[in-house]
Amino acid sequence: MSHRTPMAATTATRHAMSWVAMLSLGLAFALSARAQVPAQAAPQQGAAHPIVLHAARLLEIDTGRMISPGEILIEGERIAAVGSAVSHPADAQLIDLGDCTLLPGLIDAHVHLFLHPGAEDLQTVQESVPQRTILAMLAARDDLMAGFTAERDMGTEGAGSADSAVRDAINTGLILGPRLRISGNAIDILGGHEDANHFNPAQHVLSNATYANSADEIVAAIRQQHKEGSDFVKMYETGPDSMQGGALHTPYQYTVAQLKAAIDEAARFGAVVAVHAMGEPGTLYAAQAGVASIDHATQLSDETMRIMKAKGIPAVPTFTIFEYFMNESEAGGRRERPMLEYKIKEFKKQIAAGIPFAVGSDVGPFPHGTQARELELMVKFGMKPLAVLQADMINGAKLLGWGGQIGELKPGYFADIVAVPGSPLEDITVVEHVSFVMKGGATVRMPAAAR
Repeated sequence: MSHRTPMAATTATRHAMSWVAMLSLGLAFALSARAQVPAQAAPQQGAAHPIVLHAARLLEIDTGRMISPGEILIEGERIAAVGSAVSHPADAQLIDLGDCTLLPGLIDAHVHLFLHPGAEDLQTVQESVPQRTILAMLAARDDLMAGFTAERDMGTEGAGSADSAVRDAINTGLILGPRLRISGNAIDILGGHEDANHFNPAQHVLSNATYANSADEIVAAIRQQHKEGSDFVKMYETGPDSMQGGALHTPYQYTVAQLKAAIDEAARFGAVVAVHAMGEPGTLYAAQAGVASIDHATQLSDETMRIMKAKGIPAVPTFTIFEYFMNESEAGGRRERPMLEYKIKEFKKQIAAGIPFAVGSDVGPFPHGTQARELELMVKFGMKPLAVLQADMINGAKLLGWGGQIGELKPGYFADIVAVPGSPLEDITVVEHVSFVMKGGATVRMPAAAR
């Protein structure tokens, strides 16, 4: 969920369909999703014959070199060749995408598939887990169609391990969606960031995260989540934040030793720990412990940035959620504008310090499929377009544990490919206008002109 305090309650019926309607919609979606994929390519399998993609341009993400024209030969689920001209096997399907640029699939390192626009607190209380799972399935499809071929789901917000069912359904080709790394419930302290702090205590409203108040409880929670299928661990390192006198105030939730206990336990079975951390000293503790990423990262001290740079810990700024809440209402503007202005100022310091970044939008509270805005805001607030694309694709792939497999257009990599109009190096906003999407060699979105 976002950094901010719980939203005011609204009528839940405005944001949720009945369970019967949702089940019908979900079944219809599952069938229609299969129907949208070409007969020769199931959602998670490459085509039975080679495919050659041709476009006006192809961007080498690591070097920034624009190849014109650009071609990619796909065999099965992987890229076989890349260049201005590749071999065209006799049985290859040629897809000419015209005046477009070929890019690796976009990566969102901070999503919430189990959230949708509306009263976030009430969603988790009034919508059943099966209902929320169907909505998550639809959200995954929307994100893929927008060009996001890989994502990291940063907590189900009270839906437990339901995200493992969505991931597994995608992996087995039952539904369309990105490659997913999932955390299950996030981990939080009693009375922490995601606890039901503003509800009547007598009603015993459940937390949107899993309680863990000591190192032993953290280890137990991680083991339970691993048993239920989690890929990594998400922890809330800072609590509710506020701006006071132009300064950010946000209490830390876990000590360095407690975070280190989590990291050691996750490492035992090959996983990592990512944290929600808005500011100091929580961000410093997270860096000292050696987390995989610091998400939101609104306030980082010089020492924190020094450690992050030395250890290669990326910040994931999530500007889009701040902008969304600021523009949501007049009250939201009054509350969020000072925070966003502070965040932008700090972001410029982070760029100057040379820390690594990954791209994550915190999508969920705002509509899925619209999160390419995050790349635009990172450019608007100080990064170069190529640096943002590299943060998204190369750093994002590493953060999700798929470095060397996705995030670049190179032989041997998975054929996760999108096409955008124009050049993103000249106009980063083109990433909001993806016209072609391929995941693992299967075409899931095709412009009408190329059919």
